[in-house]
Order: sequence, then C-alpha cells, then structure tokens
Amino acid sequence: MLVAVVAAVYAALLIPFAGFVVVPGITAVRPGNVIPVIFGIMFGPAAAWGSAIGNLINDIFAGTFGPGSLFGFIGNFFFGLLGYKLWGNLGPLSSGVEPDFRENTIRQLVEFVAIAAAASAVCAAIIAWGLEVLGLFPFSVLGTVIFANNLIATVVLGPPLLYLTYPRIKEMGLLYPDLLHDEDVPDVGLGRARTAALGLLAVSIIWVTVGIAISLGVYNVEFGVAQGETFGQGGATIQIVLGAIGFLLVLGLTAISGERLSRLLD
Repeated sequence: MLVAVVAAVYAALLIPFAGFVVVPGITAVRPGNVIPVIFGIMFGPAAAWGSAIGNLINDIFAGTFGPGSLFGFIGNFFFGLLGYKLWGNLGPLSSGVEPDFRENTIRQLVEFVAIAAAASAVCAAIIAWGLEVLGLFPFSVLGTVIFANNLIATVVLGPPLLYLTYPRIKEMGLLYPDLLHDEDVPDVGLGRARTAALGLLAVSIIWVTVGIAISLGVYNVEFGVAQGETFGQGGATIQIVLGAIGFLLVLGLTAISGERLSRLLD
C-alpha cells in the first residue's frame, strides 16, 4: 500500500512541473524531489520502491521515457533508500533523536542536510553515469543539474514538511518500524551501521564530484553548457569505469548497512 501511495504522490508532484524543462527530454524543475528523502526516512524500503516507480510514471506522462529511464528508476530507488539507511547512523553528524524537528533542531537540520546531499548525489551520479554509458550526455551535464535540483528541493522543503507530517504519521502507526516485521528490519550492530552509512555519504559525494570534475577538467565540457551542444558526446571510458566502481561500492555498503529509527523509537 505504501509503495503505491509514495509512487502516486511522487508522480503527482512531478507531472505538473514537467513543462518547466531544464534538459529537454531528460529532466525538469522538480519541487516534488523532496518526497523520496522524507518518505524514505518515514516509510523505509517502501519509499525507495515508490520513488522509483513514481519517477517512471512521470517519465511516461512527461514524454521522457526511454533507455535512460532504467537508470532513472535505479537512481530514484537509492534517492529514497538513503534516508532510511542514514538517519541516526552518521555518528557526529547525527542528532540522536527522531526526525520531528521539535528538539535538537539545529543538529537535526545538520543531519538532514547531510542525508539530502548524499541521497541527491547518489541519484545524480547513477543517472549521469547511465546517460554516459548510453553515450547520450557527458557526466557533468546531468550530474550537475540533477544534484542541484534534488538538493535544493529537499533542503528547502524537507524540514518543514517533516515538522508537519512526522508526528501525524507516527500517531497513525505508519512509520516503517511499526509496519515491518522484526525479521525484516536489518539487525546490524551500531559500529557496522555507522561505518556503512558514513561510507555511503562519502562515496556518493565523491562519485558525483569527481565525475563532474572529470567532465569539466579532462573532457573540457563547459559548465552549464546547453544540452544540444553535448548530445551524443557521452561514452567516456574513465567515466564508465568510475561509475561501475562507485555503483558497486554503493551496492556493497547498502547491503551491509542498517537502520536506526526503530531504536530511536524504543
């Protein structure tokens, strides 16, 4: 049920803005990008699948469905997953409380911005890498736009939306710790969960940063260049290899990571 709800809400917030195009045929202004992270924190894996499906629905209705939609599906899956995996697991960056923005507000904001940056970066890196693999665009064209688009929407809209919605979702018993069976919640020690979460944060930021730097510095792609000038110029071997390593690291760290909200609720 939650997968369907997240997918419907995400798509409903993306489709009306499909006309505000940033990269024709690829991406548009998307204030709905706040949904994956805040829903990921509250609804866990259901939000990851819902985000992936919702983005796919948007691609179909917005006329951007194509080979790149596969990487959009994967990128948005991780966009929704990282909030679930990272909240409470970032060591000194974590607030140690539930994400209701009612106590330790500054520390919660720091933690949320770190998570938003990691989730935005991994989504941007996966999609930019995918379009590079398909030979459509250099990494920096999509990596820059998607990262900025995701991060701005999430950081600006996320905290007030969590302030308004988290207590109500908790009262309704719809947080993922209330819905998942005990055996479905990762049983991971604090040390391993923290190491994996910090690793995901680092890999995500490094991947998108290095990928953009390679496009700009090695392949001399102009910053903010119009997409029409770079279409068909993807396929750089170094970007494909870097992306493969980054993606495998993200998969591995995700596999060994845990979650923390269920313990914060105890």
